[in-house]
Amino acid sequence: MNRAHESSRLTGLDLNLFRVFDVVLQERSLTRAAEVLFLSQSAVSHALARLREQLGEPLFVREGRGVTPTPLAERLAPEIREALALLQQAVHRTRGFEPQRDVSEVTLAMNDELEPALLPRLVERLRASAPRARVSSVRVERSKLERDLASGWLDLAIDVAQLTGAGLLHTALMHDSFCVVSGRRRKKLDVAAYLAARHVTVSSRRTGLAMEDLVINRLGHQRRIAVRCQNYEAACRIVSESDLLLTLPRRQARALAVPMGNHLLPVPLALPPIELHLYWHRQTDLDPRGRWLREQLLSLAAELLGRDAPSPRARRRRP
Repeated sequence: MNRAHESSRLTGLDLNLFRVFDVVLQERSLTRAAEVLFLSQSAVSHALARLREQLGEPLFVREGRGVTPTPLAERLAPEIREALALLQQAVHRTRGFEPQRDVSEVTLAMNDELEPALLPRLVERLRASAPRARVSSVRVERSKLERDLASGWLDLAIDVAQLTGAGLLHTALMHDSFCVVSGRRRKKLDVAAYLAARHVTVSSRRTGLAMEDLVINRLGHQRRIAVRCQNYEAACRIVSESDLLLTLPRRQARALAVPMGNHLLPVPLALPPIELHLYWHRQTDLDPRGRWLREQLLSLAAELLGRDAPSPRARRRRP
């Protein structure tokens, strides 16, 4: 295909069609996409038809009550999202940023364990300053983290400190320490008793060691795992009705385990503190919207920890 023909295909192309494409790709439903875009379903369908005509190939096929992207749509998606994000940043730079007007959708990636403590307070905060914002919390996918932040599919991510690519920036968000939850009142728990006990572990993955087990193994020890489950609330309930032990961050233990009548004990091993970082992409570092969102998360984390919020530009390339 020569450049003249390529240029003729792009002439008169409505950029709003790409916004429709992006929302349909995320929602996998014309009905839900129409609700997000404040359009009729027929308008969304017509926009996709126009884009299909411009590109010469279908982008979605019907599947049940929704739609699924074609291979062409999957190939186009990252570049289209990145282009939309860059256009949005350019527009924000030409006018004063106003959260109430300029923040309509926020997508965060965080672990399931953090969501109960952080998300409700964040939603409450955004309702006051950006009432139009639709907030989505999704699971962290580390293999796709840089790409998803670059494309604008994710605004921010919260995860443990880890090595990152050159495109990612991050700053420390929260610190916590591990403790042991027991359903029985114990006066003390030494290393021998801890390692002899049976344990509950929490992980959203089907296989592999939990974070605390990786550290315990490095110290030359190994726990006896009796139950593996997906969230800490279920784990706390299991512990409250058994002689099993649960090792988890102290903040979550206070919120979940204590109300169930469980008891908290120090971990008898020298486990390092947990450090959570806030991640964003370099291209959004100076964007007023991105900066404002980081300020909200850092301020909220400071409230939870009872300290002053750090600067949203305090960041490091390596944890």
